[in-house]
Amino acid sequence: MLRTTFATILAMGTAATIGSGAARADALYEVTKTEPKIAVGATGTATLTIKAKAGWHVNPEAPITVALTLPSGLSVPKPKLGRGDLAASTSDSARFEIAISASEPGKKSVAAETRFVICQESACKPVKETLALAIDVGPTTTAEKTPTASATGKRKKH
Repeated sequence: MLRTTFATILAMGTAATIGSGAARADALYEVTKTEPKIAVGATGTATLTIKAKAGWHVNPEAPITVALTLPSGLSVPKPKLGRGDLAASTSDSARFEIAISASEPGKKSVAAETRFVICQESACKPVKETLALAIDVGPTTTAEKTPTASATGKRKKH
């Protein structure tokens, strides 16, 4: 019984250490996103921004990619984006702007797998993150206006 309890405590300690390692990795960078609301037949822009933290920087020479997996009803010009597709890039951050077109209404989820390398003075770390972009596609908006009668219902004379 004592061995079982000790083994359970040891296993819990190991799990906590593993969890702490994951939290520490999150402190080195963050990936943020914006998720547009799009009307059927229109295009909206989602963004993914990678930001290095705590003395780390985004490696300017290493590949940086975003691979998109789209559900039916959504399309993009390029499902795989690279360094040449960045909208903005500094030593601390990189931002992709993703034009998404919608052809059917509903709540959609786009899987976005990003790969990049962050570095500090003495080490580099390759990173792979997968995020879900929640895209809300609403009905078509109509720009056509129907003629309306005047308040009195009579025509004005000129």
